[in-house]
Amino acid sequence: MKETLENFINQNLKQYLYKEDKVQSNLPTFYIKAEGIVEVVRALKEDPNLQFDFLNDLTAIDWLGKKEPRFEVCYLLKSVKNKHAKMMLKVPIEEGETIPSLVSIFKGANWPEREVFDMFGIEFSNHPYMERILLPDNFQGHPLRKDYPLEGFGQDYLISDLLQIHQGDKES
Repeated sequence: MKETLENFINQNLKQYLYKEDKVQSNLPTFYIKAEGIVEVVRALKEDPNLQFDFLNDLTAIDWLGKKEPRFEVCYLLKSVKNKHAKMMLKVPIEEGETIPSLVSIFKGANWPEREVFDMFGIEFSNHPYMERILLPDNFQGHPLRKDYPLEGFGQDYLISDLLQIHQGDKES
């Protein structure tokens, strides 16, 4: 499956490759430019031979001081048709940059994208409801960033404030 994926991406989506790194893993991994993630995922999902039709996971990594750009948004895709084959797409982005949302392709990307926004501060453009999902609206910072203070910023929350969290959320 790894060679099939490499051939498909090199023949059809090469312009969206960020870099061609050989990753030591049994999981095929590709680095994709942020502006190409929607086209790449759509092509992988719609190709009749590959059919990566399930977004298994979506998260981010903060490489503060170890890699440039600082963040990587990681997508784990699965193809049920191909014996549950898996592949990883990584999108390197710098702090303050946005990445296109995959909600138009996978509705299940809605909450994981909001979680990445909440925990890392990475925004997804064209997301239908890009707001915090886990933390109070008045929470300062993003706790999964490497530069977040271990004990937080010393914020005090009243129980009444916590009870009011996200009561205005739309149906998602």
